[in-house]
Amino acid sequence: MWISGDTVLHDGLGQVADRLRIDTAVVHLGGARFPVTGPLRYTLTADDAVELVRMLRPRTVISIHYEGWTHFRHGRDEVARAFAGSPDNDRLRWLPIGDRVELST
Repeated sequence: MWISGDTVLHDGLGQVADRLRIDTAVVHLGGARFPVTGPLRYTLTADDAVELVRMLRPRTVISIHYEGWTHFRHGRDEVARAFAGSPDNDRLRWLPIGDRVELST
């Protein structure tokens, strides 16, 4: 399992793909921005997530951290649209917000 944490798309993420074989990627999305820092982003956008998944090639992608705060710019609808046009759309999974989820081993 690989967890992106709050990050943006950068060359270092490509090195992850070169070094690791990832089964499940937990990807923080939302394209978070704050008015005080202008156009700087703190999490991946929907399109960035599609590119990251293309590089990493995980079996499963769990999208998290994309709704609930006003600084998120790309919610579930934007993420779903971006992945709908991607060959990796079948890898994307959504966790129910606020519900307990048991993952099988």
